[in-house]
Amino acid sequence: MTHAIEVVPASAEQQPILANLLELYAHDFSEFLDIELDADGRFGYPDLPLYWRDPGRHPFLITCGGKLAGFILVKRAPGDDAVWDMAEFFVVRSYRNHGIGTNVAHKVWRRFPGRWQVRVMESNRPANRFWERAVRGFAGEAVRSASIETHGKSWRVFSFDAPSP
Repeated sequence: MTHAIEVVPASAEQQPILANLLELYAHDFSEFLDIELDADGRFGYPDLPLYWRDPGRHPFLITCGGKLAGFILVKRAPGDDAVWDMAEFFVVRSYRNHGIGTNVAHKVWRRFPGRWQVRVMESNRPANRFWERAVRGFAGEAVRSASIETHGKSWRVFSFDAPSP
């Protein structure tokens, strides 16, 4: 795909669009995490409104050739305001494996210089391969990662620095 890829800050008016995309994301993620549908048939994302109220949170939409292709939610890392955290990252299936995810991850990291972390479930092998390549391609160095366990699940945490422009 050779279309222009953009990472656009999501406005408060676009919150319903992000909520819809989060449903697709949660559906994909339900393969790896025990998440259940609510009584209304949605997974929901209770923290979404915080992305327009908390200055340490940043919502983005991904477009490819002007068409919606996914979203990214960035926030300060829990317990460490000096570290940026890739809270949620989603590329619609039809746009995957075309370099779009790597392109937008690099754009976001350049937008927020400083220390970064990306958390990935160990059981999500495709995501682990993606993030290892994306971080290595951005940082240009061996990928630093650590394994942690939270709520009975094993996670891999990639850590790196995004230089200031």
